[in-house]
Amino acid sequence: MRLDLTRIAFSLFILIASPVLSHAQSGDLTAGVQALGQGSFNDRAKAIDVLAATGDPAVAPVLQALSDGAVYTKPDGTVVIGRQGGNGLLLFDPLSGEQIGDVGSRAVKKVRVNNNLRRALRSALGGLTLRSPDPAVRRTAAEATFKARDPGMIELVDQALETEKDEDIRQLLAEARAAAILNSPADEADKITAAAVLVDRGDREALSLLKGAQNGAKGDLKAALDKGVAGIEQELQLWGVLQNVWYGLSLGSVLLLAAFGLAITFGVMGVINMAHGEMVMLGAYTTYVVQEVIRTSAPGLFDYSLMIALPLAFLVSGSVGVGIERGVIRFLYGRPLETLLATWGISLILQQAVRTIFGPTNQEVGAPEFMSGAFQLGQLTITNNRLWIIVFSLLVMGLLMLVLRRTSFGLQMRAVTQNRPMASSMGIRTPWVDAMTFGLGSGIAGIAGVALSQIDNVSPNLGQSYIIDSFMVVVFGGVGNLWGTLVGAMTLGIANKFLEPYAGAVLAKIFVLVFIILFIQKRPRGLFAQKGRAVES
Repeated sequence: MRLDLTRIAFSLFILIASPVLSHAQSGDLTAGVQALGQGSFNDRAKAIDVLAATGDPAVAPVLQALSDGAVYTKPDGTVVIGRQGGNGLLLFDPLSGEQIGDVGSRAVKKVRVNNNLRRALRSALGGLTLRSPDPAVRRTAAEATFKARDPGMIELVDQALETEKDEDIRQLLAEARAAAILNSPADEADKITAAAVLVDRGDREALSLLKGAQNGAKGDLKAALDKGVAGIEQELQLWGVLQNVWYGLSLGSVLLLAAFGLAITFGVMGVINMAHGEMVMLGAYTTYVVQEVIRTSAPGLFDYSLMIALPLAFLVSGSVGVGIERGVIRFLYGRPLETLLATWGISLILQQAVRTIFGPTNQEVGAPEFMSGAFQLGQLTITNNRLWIIVFSLLVMGLLMLVLRRTSFGLQMRAVTQNRPMASSMGIRTPWVDAMTFGLGSGIAGIAGVALSQIDNVSPNLGQSYIIDSFMVVVFGGVGNLWGTLVGAMTLGIANKFLEPYAGAVLAKIFVLVFIILFIQKRPRGLFAQKGRAVES
């Protein structure tokens, strides 16, 4: 019975004392905040340390405001946070953040800070954020601490390491500690250990830190730093090669999309369509129109705008392609020079029509959420839009091969490609195949325009940037062969990206063009020549 009475009494004490203790803690915070506006710089530094020692996240906003120069004192000495608003300052309570009024700029006095106070504020804010219950905040704080390289943060980082459970954040904290030690007057053994941690990190920031520490280093420390710098530089060179390969693959996927339609029309019909680039351009402008309609009528559908634009771009460009074939090209078969000049004229007409409708300036085409941003893979930077374009180009290739190999239209197209007179004698309507083939190739170019709108400017000249490269891809890979188009696009894309750092973008393209001219002297039909009686005869 006595034990029960003791428990009841203790519980009542806790219930009564808790509000009192909470009030006392709140009072301590208020007193500490008010001390920020009183006394000398040293007194304010002590007040900052006292507030930081509480570990209360509520003090972080006022310390950040002090660092930003936004803390003021009223005539009665009360500390407030002031933000510009209207003709004066909007005043806020430093702990609750509630607005408490507005005054003229001269009615309050700014609390000034010097370099010592700024260092104290950085340490205090770092300590508060490093102990935040939110892992995202702790991660950001660890990354900021690494970049600060402040030896004064070593103790705070050590304290954070003792309580941190997340292994990724622990690694960031260890790297931040190593960066601070390397920038401090620590002994040689500690700096060698810190250098090893940064070598394991192995990125450009670590390389910069190690190179900075080489100045004045001697003995074993200098040897460790030199070895670490050499190792990171060698590893980064390898990552640089892989980064160029990635850039080449992303460029190759763009060329692949632009060349697919050309490979079909040129391979089946033997027509050099100089307006093919404008089919790409029409697809890009279709995407722009779709997004404008969505922005004004259904903003919630914006992330689906590209999926809506894909079939529409195919229909628009495909319809224009069928119209060009039925209206112009069918009268010029067997006359390649006249066909080339006619399609070039059509390309100029389409460009001017787009300029008249949409204007000569670039149009804004937004990126859906899933195509925005980038991520790191080792030391590779992978942008989401380029990654999706690579995936999309491979999907388009797969669908094309399915159409060509598994449908009656594909069978007729291949028959016309291999032997047009024989196909006609077997009852295949070759004019209809020609029109549909031209429409298919143009429609695929329109789909390419949807993808290109995410990485290039949407303008009337969009297609002109890719028409020559597309022809080079088709000729190099083998006319009418999709596998050849794939290999040709990726090869030329990678070659361009490896040549550009040494020769420049323009000269790199010239070198590639010269190579293709020399190549087709040896293999006129390209890497993967299309076989058939008509070709071989």
